[in-house]
Amino acid sequence: MPRVHGTCLCGALTFSAALPTLWVAHCHCTLCQKNAGAAFVTWAGFSEADVIIGDDADVLRWFSATENAFRGFCENCGSTVFFKSERWPGELHITAVNFTEALDREPQAHVNWDTHQPWLHLADGLPHQAA
Repeated sequence: MPRVHGTCLCGALTFSAALPTLWVAHCHCTLCQKNAGAAFVTWAGFSEADVIIGDDADVLRWFSATENAFRGFCENCGSTVFFKSERWPGELHITAVNFTEALDREPQAHVNWDTHQPWLHLADGLPHQAA
């Protein structure tokens, strides 16, 4: 299987994931917004077993904003890179922008649209899904 690679902002945290992706979507939940300081985060879903994380500098930290959900980030640069939750067992979600190579698909939907920022107006034709 082909693999795609990526890093955090400073490069101390690396990863690779086997294609195909399970899905790619823009998340508009308030937790993603606050975590990224942005209107939404684009995530790519993978089977956790298909992801290899390189952390030689021991910079990967996990933060839990809600019960049973964890966001993985680089302690050096603060980049959020990973998300995992008991809601999606066996999956690891990776921020699409942290890949250094193109993924096998473009985003398929806007999820958690019910909490999107009201000043954000998108005309990309993708479906809008509530939480």
